[in-house]
Amino acid sequence: MTLVEHIATFLTRNGWNPRVIRAGSRLHKLLFHTLRLGRFRLIGQDSLILTTCGRRSARKTSTPLFYAENEGRLYVAGSFAGSGQPPNWYLNLVANPEVEVETRLVRGRYQARVVSDTEAAALWPKLDAIYPTFARYRQRTVRVIRIVELLPV
Repeated sequence: MTLVEHIATFLTRNGWNPRVIRAGSRLHKLLFHTLRLGRFRLIGQDSLILTTCGRRSARKTSTPLFYAENEGRLYVAGSFAGSGQPPNWYLNLVANPEVEVETRLVRGRYQARVVSDTEAAALWPKLDAIYPTFARYRQRTVRVIRIVELLPV
């Protein structure tokens, strides 16, 4: 695991704390941009910055996430550290599925789609391989953590 993954796992080990999650996201985003778009193993090469349009405010908000890739498609999990509610970025992209994505190699516009439960079952092993703590998040919550597919526009 990378340093950021270890820190995230440590800070969320006892449950969901929105302040800790948001602070960790700010740190992750700062490291992503400071360390040349995640080329170093410190933050992981499987990190991206997802920018959504606020469903109420219409403001653009950027969130760092771990992702898996398959045939040009990117997959992210709306885990919010296993909390009982989905993250705001997820609610924003459901309302407005056109998003911006920045990986260490590519930046562009993407169309978001929530995958079906059947598709998610096949994708969880890929996401768990990137960030093993996802499995703990799924055990921690009663809600279904959704996976979002991001397709380049």
